[in-house]
Amino acid sequence: MSSEVNDMIAAFRNGTMTLEEVAQRFNERSWPRTRRHQPQTYLEHATAAQQDPEPDIPGSVDDIVAAYDRGELSYAQYRTLAEAAAEGMRREDARRETEQ
Repeated sequence: MSSEVNDMIAAFRNGTMTLEEVAQRFNERSWPRTRRHQPQTYLEHATAAQQDPEPDIPGSVDDIVAAYDRGELSYAQYRTLAEAAAEGMRREDARRETEQ
């Protein structure tokens, strides 16, 4: 499935963008968030283990993980892009908190 994230990873892989350029864009963009309930009790953990996983969200960090799982990114490249995305999310969260 195509997304802005997948397109940038493809641009990196074909040499039209550098890893640093992709990381900068990942740092600056807005990331969709998942709203998965985190199990708190043993029973909730056991129930969650029996359920199908949530579907991937296109344009989210799920796309970075999937590219790594497919072997399209080395561990170092994956880590660089995941950290850039995380930094962007932290900055976005801080901005939202100051606006409230």
